[in-house]
Amino acid sequence: QVQLMESGGGLVQPGGSLTLSCVASGRVSDIVNMGWYRQAPGKQREMVAGITSNRIISYGDSVKGRFTIFRDDIKSTLYLQMNSLKLGDTAVYYCNAITRDSIVWGQGTQVTVSS
Repeated sequence: QVQLMESGGGLVQPGGSLTLSCVASGRVSDIVNMGWYRQAPGKQREMVAGITSNRIISYGDSVKGRFTIFRDDIKSTLYLQMNSLKLGDTAVYYCNAITRDSIVWGQGTQVTVSS
């Protein structure tokens, strides 16, 4: 089993930056792909960014050029660097890991962009 724990969320002004972290524990050697998703109130969960074990990266259209995803497999940690934050980035952000036989989610961390 793999467990995920996010941190780094908080309140930030428009134009500001935050870095989210997701620490994986358990059978981390089973993890293939990882990613960040978010869900705003009244909206469906959407993919923010993903990274494969071969470092192939993809981003949602709304965050391209502003967010950067990277992973440190030695520390078993996934990061999301978020710059130029907008009001529309307000959401609960979830870490996601795909293993050989399961999809695992973290508990989420709240990001609020407000002036």
